[in-house]
Amino acid sequence: MPILTTLGLAAALASPPALPAAPDATVDPAFGRCLAGLQATAASQGISADRFNEITAGLTPDPSVLGLLDAQPEFTTPIWDYLAALVDRQRVADGRAMLQQHRDLLDRVSAQYGVDPATIVAVWGVESDYGRVFGKRPLLQSLATLSCAGRRQSFFRGELLALLKLIDRGDLQAQGLTGSWAGAFGHTQFMPSTYARIAVDGDGDGRRDLVGSIPDALASTANYLKRAGWRSGEPWGMEVRVPAGFNASQAGRTQRRALADWRAQGVTALDGSALAPANLPADARAALLLPAGIKGPALLVFRNYDAIYSYNAAESYALAIATLADQLRGGNGLATAWPTDDPGLGRDERRQLQTLLLARGHDIGAADGMIGTATRRAIQTEQQRLGWSEVDGRAGQRILRTLQEEAAAIAPAGQKALPAAR
Repeated sequence: MPILTTLGLAAALASPPALPAAPDATVDPAFGRCLAGLQATAASQGISADRFNEITAGLTPDPSVLGLLDAQPEFTTPIWDYLAALVDRQRVADGRAMLQQHRDLLDRVSAQYGVDPATIVAVWGVESDYGRVFGKRPLLQSLATLSCAGRRQSFFRGELLALLKLIDRGDLQAQGLTGSWAGAFGHTQFMPSTYARIAVDGDGDGRRDLVGSIPDALASTANYLKRAGWRSGEPWGMEVRVPAGFNASQAGRTQRRALADWRAQGVTALDGSALAPANLPADARAALLLPAGIKGPALLVFRNYDAIYSYNAAESYALAIATLADQLRGGNGLATAWPTDDPGLGRDERRQLQTLLLARGHDIGAADGMIGTATRRAIQTEQQRLGWSEVDGRAGQRILRTLQEEAAAIAPAGQKALPAAR
């Protein structure tokens, strides 16, 4: 979800000039006044009042998006839960299938933009689960709400105006257009301003349609990474070993050092050999990441990691893309365990947990692998029953293993219990 710095709108909207046929927002007069001001700004950027009113007809605010501004999972979820959810067996298997299914397209896009197919597909997998999940919130409603209330209004006004222009020029249809609460949408979840600047026509039909066209979406993603500084043939990074007593204050994406400096600090490859990343010059600069502190995995990252990071500026997000891409190429994932006794769950394990909760009589709906409010409440109930000190409703390995063991203990003879978590 590329959320990049955009130019804010200079004018305040408190006292807009009289304009014809203001959009219908009688339910919320303040929202109506805000839209009227946006209409004036849109007119100055080439969108007529009639066209603005046509696109925004019947628009009402959705206050529920305002609470999400400070609750992004990239910044609130433990790294081991975040990666367990996004880089699980199913997403790896599906990604490998997509590499085969779209091999000719990906080869062409890779040759044109210099970004390898696995990285392109990894972005697709993390952003929309390969086109399965685009987001259900009406895009115009979310962006209009965020443009008129809450913090960062200036940023979201720019995004709303960019979306209106995309609709006005015919790249997109307003009807039925949905996305994330923040306004990202399509196969690889571009923000409207990023769409306007970077999206390309990958299928040659004369439109840039990242919602309905996989070629457009994948080509646009590759174009984004190329323009973000992707260097063809170079790795994003590598897992490393740091010496005992290593000063963790030296870690951080912006603290770059030459490879020779990291060698001098005692940083080695996982097998203890000297650092020698393939396809990088001897004077390449790198940063050391300790996403879970000194006791967790250590990663040395290079220029291509920054290109991934720019797509959505969160360390956990960039690591999800990078490590998924590694596994799509046949890798096994990170070798060092996370410093927790309760790792996260992939989708198959979450479905197992939900099946166990259903068997215990909890009304949580289907065992779909999606951990919602009902599932978290059921977990809390089980944690209370078990006498655990922490009753947080978190879906982790500990509650899964405990319920599996209980189910196995009471299963009738000859009845097969659910397999244990791996």
